[in-house]
Amino acid sequence: MDKLIINFTPTGMVPTKAVTPHVPVAVAEIVDDVLGCAELGASIIHLHARDEAEQPTPDPTVFAEIIAGIRAERTDLILCVTTSGRTHPDVEDRAAVLDLTGDSKPEMASLTLGSLNFLHSASLNAPQTIRELARRMAERGIKPELEIFDTGMINYARYLMRKGELAEPGYFNLLLGNIATAQATEATVDLMLDALPPNAVWALAGIGDCQRQVHQWAIDRGGHVRVGLEDSIYLDETRQTLATNRALVERVAEMGRAQGREPATATETRAILGLEQGSPVR
Repeated sequence: MDKLIINFTPTGMVPTKAVTPHVPVAVAEIVDDVLGCAELGASIIHLHARDEAEQPTPDPTVFAEIIAGIRAERTDLILCVTTSGRTHPDVEDRAAVLDLTGDSKPEMASLTLGSLNFLHSASLNAPQTIRELARRMAERGIKPELEIFDTGMINYARYLMRKGELAEPGYFNLLLGNIATAQATEATVDLMLDALPPNAVWALAGIGDCQRQVHQWAIDRGGHVRVGLEDSIYLDETRQTLATNRALVERVAEMGRAQGREPATATETRAILGLEQGSPVR
């Protein structure tokens, strides 16, 4: 069967050490978790940066330190940086990381295709902001990681593809289980998959207690997965056991193998996504 792409999300914007001691927030911690989880099968690394107070920061110098630390050991991994506006909505703040060059340049960047509410906050993504971020990614040769929280965002992605503002067929991360967006049901999964462009590469992510179930649905349907403490800090649905990133990645890799799907190497993931082979730095 097809190989399984594991998109690893080590940090996110929400968990702090007070919530779970296992979340990596310092540069060295993030790098260490990335390298360990890459050995377990992660090939795409979805990066967020934190400041000294453990708060999310769009500061490109912090991202550059993380990227340098990873690439000192693993030049093959596909590094994806966040452009989230959840805490820093200004487009210039969000796009600053896209201007990194040379050995610090990311290959991919997240692009959320609409506004949404989380439990205690909103993520505002105005059409002009989405289109400007997409334009800058295209200009810099950075592949968008399309973050999708409901079917309307898929429709908007297809609209931008028709306009030539996003490349087809796209790499879509479908995020399920957030309180105010698409829920983690099989009917929802199949509805969203049916709405995707032909030949799109897709992954499922489960936010909170549904993470393991959502991963199983993705593996069963021939898709890929996004996993990490960004999406769930617990290993079990009853919230009794705090997870580590390595335990989460190891579990989903084992789930894939049980279905005959080995984790895709970074080279294999590049081929699936249409990223150029060889050195990741362009």
